[in-house]
Amino acid sequence: METLIVTLRWIHIVAGMLALGLAPAAMLTVKGGRAHRRWGKIYFWSMAVVAATAVSLGLWRPKIFLALLAVFSFYLAFSAYRALFRKRPAPGQGPRAIDWAAALVTFSASAALVVLGLLQPGPSWKRVGFVPVVFGALGIVLSGLDVWKFARPPADKNAWWFDHMGGMLGSYIATVSAFSVVNFTFLPTAVRWLWPTAIGIPLITLWIIYYKIRFRRGARPRVRATSPG
Repeated sequence: METLIVTLRWIHIVAGMLALGLAPAAMLTVKGGRAHRRWGKIYFWSMAVVAATAVSLGLWRPKIFLALLAVFSFYLAFSAYRALFRKRPAPGQGPRAIDWAAALVTFSASAALVVLGLLQPGPSWKRVGFVPVVFGALGIVLSGLDVWKFARPPADKNAWWFDHMGGMLGSYIATVSAFSVVNFTFLPTAVRWLWPTAIGIPLITLWIIYYKIRFRRGARPRVRATSPG
């Protein structure tokens, strides 16, 4: 049993380092190009492995905070991936059952993070302080917005672009956060968890504003629906 746990932990670490190192390759290559799609695909599946192993380890030993956080973190990459397939839906088609299910599961997991973060039912929850509340609130907002958009599709035909890139960048923030928590032990616990989010969210917001202005001037996004990058 212990061997299996160690194996899962090493798979988790390797996949996390792969995601951390390769995401910039997708960010810096031409959007819609072959290299962008290749690195984006590797990043997405690395994040899937990270999430699967994190949930397994979190439920096994049990560290519910990490399991719930893994659900929220992976949803960012998953929703970004699915945005590519929803950009030009066939007549009468919209979000699939898997989109609704993922958003609702994430909403529930995020709500649990908020509740348990406020109640702090054990020492492990007390150690992370208000961190679960912050991530849980973000998860509620983001998954809730997705449910709203599923029910009332946005009029902006470039909405899929912002959903895709915003989700991928958001999931990378989660990867940087995990790296920070493990390695930046000289920082206070809350700072180790939250500084990537505090820096990343304003940068993503500025990025969205930049591209909205650019698209209004006539530029058009180019990302194929066959790739998560």
